[in-house]
Amino acid sequence: MIQVTVYKHSHQYKGFRCEGHAGFGQEGFDIVCAAVSVLTVNTVNSIEAFTEDSFSGQEGDGLISCMFRGSVSKETELLMDSMVLGLTSMEKNYDNYMQLRFEEV
Repeated sequence: MIQVTVYKHSHQYKGFRCEGHAGFGQEGFDIVCAAVSVLTVNTVNSIEAFTEDSFSGQEGDGLISCMFRGSVSKETELLMDSMVLGLTSMEKNYDNYMQLRFEEV
């Protein structure tokens, strides 16, 4: 199962961590893993390309994380909202394969 944790403090994004494998399909053909990867990786790439916000990241087998250094811009907030919207929609259809949760930090 994929676990996505979105970290917030006082309603402001502080980052996210996504880890695990969905197990929906054969490795390399798992549409749930592929969709979650596209949403999370594209969010990190977009934040890096389109904002001045600073963050640290980690990427590995079944893992991607992004933690912001300081406050985030409106652009990053919108990109994170978009990622959360996509993941929320996915979770409704694939709740046996992924879980989205929010953690106050």
